[in-house]
Amino acid sequence: MKKLGFIVNPIAGMGGRVGLKGTDGKEILRKALELGAEPIAPARAVETLRGLKPLSYLIELVTYPDEMGEAEAKEAGFSPIVIGSITPGRTTAEDTRKAAKEMMEMKVDIIVFVGGDGTARDICSVVETNMPVLGVPAGVKVHSAVFAIDPEGAIRLLTSFIQTGLPLTRAEVMDIDEEAFRMGRVSAKLFGHMLVPFEIDLIQPTKISSPATREEKEHQLSIARYVVEKMEPDTIYILGPGTTVNTIAEILKVRKSLLGVDLVQNRRLLGFDVNERQILSRIRGERVKVIVTPIGGQGFIFGRGNQQISPAVLKAIGKENVIVVATPKKLQTLKKLRIDTGDPEVDKWFKGPLRVIVGYGKEQEMRVE
Repeated sequence: MKKLGFIVNPIAGMGGRVGLKGTDGKEILRKALELGAEPIAPARAVETLRGLKPLSYLIELVTYPDEMGEAEAKEAGFSPIVIGSITPGRTTAEDTRKAAKEMMEMKVDIIVFVGGDGTARDICSVVETNMPVLGVPAGVKVHSAVFAIDPEGAIRLLTSFIQTGLPLTRAEVMDIDEEAFRMGRVSAKLFGHMLVPFEIDLIQPTKISSPATREEKEHQLSIARYVVEKMEPDTIYILGPGTTVNTIAEILKVRKSLLGVDLVQNRRLLGFDVNERQILSRIRGERVKVIVTPIGGQGFIFGRGNQQISPAVLKAIGKENVIVVATPKKLQTLKKLRIDTGDPEVDKWFKGPLRVIVGYGKEQEMRVE
């Protein structure tokens, strides 16, 4: 039997689709709820535990009350050991830290948590490298390397860990200043390391920022000029985050939120830093294309940092209207592209080869997995 600690941060990721770029802090959570944000983490927790249900005879599941793991475990068919106490509907970072501390004292074999970088940081402050952990990504800004690539990856990693064991590796815990992030500045910081079970294709790498070199800027400009020349009249273009897409906005001479999602049409700005609801309202009945760039070092084109371009938005647009751009230097850091929207149907659309614009009139084929 393996004793598995399971912690859910029920508010993780709620700021993504409503364009808030995180949910750290009571005021931001309140604003997210006012904008109609819905929980992301509970469904990902249930998905992960359902994948582990066939191994339930090998697992002693220890979790925290109500929405911090108990409810999700029971929905997945487990009868967990419930420890600690919380105020339902008002969970805090301190609850996460207490849960990790109590699970360490119970000598669980691994702590699995569902959340984002803030959750990883809270657990790292207690656990450090004293025992294995594994994150199931559910946040907006998932920069750390302590996460599986998605719930399916977590299931596969935990299955191997439970049945046969896996080597452990030290992985970085990164977090950013959310307030600076909302202002268009990435201020990432290393907060520590934790031990994770390791399989190279199932653990998410740390995000790598684009190098601020003259050569990189020239590549971005050549991509941007080509994309702008090919833009079709009377078509709405959804511009995702990132410096390469930002360069397209510079050529168009329109305002762009570096870390948000914006709408342009006929070289004019239609919407600045828009959320999912605003996108769906504006594109109804229109010809639409979306331009995105993969996250450096990770390869995600959807599902990390651009949750405003949700499954509902992608269904309205269609795969054929997705344009992916990336500099050759960025693609060198990637073996493949990834997608993790939370909708298996949409994710399946993109699996296979995808053309990426890498220069003026130049494309490179990458696989999406």
